[in-house]
Amino acid sequence: MHQVHRITLDDALPLLAAGRAKAEEIGVRQTLCVVDDGGNVLALHRLPGARLTGVDISIAKAFTAAGHERATHLFNEAPDGPALPGNEAFGISHMLPGKFAVFVGGFPLLYNGQIVGGVGISGGNGKQDKAVGAAMLAEFEALTSANV
Repeated sequence: MHQVHRITLDDALPLLAAGRAKAEEIGVRQTLCVVDDGGNVLALHRLPGARLTGVDISIAKAFTAAGHERATHLFNEAPDGPALPGNEAFGISHMLPGKFAVFVGGFPLLYNGQIVGGVGISGGNGKQDKAVGAAMLAEFEALTSANV
């Protein structure tokens, strides 16, 4: 028998709060998304002034991170990034147009070694998106560490 863990809206809201706090600290207007293990949106927050395009981009990043169980920037990290030209997944983003992101800002959520969701951050540069993602992941770790 395999036990499946699920995150809920109540799990997602503190992640958004942590991401928002970090985004405001570094002065970036971002959109933050949390999805469940099926890539379904649980919560989304577009900070005041964030670009309209950030909504779809943050959803795609979170979906990709959850669905492929890896941070999205790893798809294009040289030399072995699978989505780089000549590698096995080159062109993978064309398989699910508008849903698959292979650039920085998507991070999987792991609990007890199992993917339970993902987060997507859009609106800053790569370093800023990673910083906000790290804050969201740290909050998830803090929330779940007592439950392991």
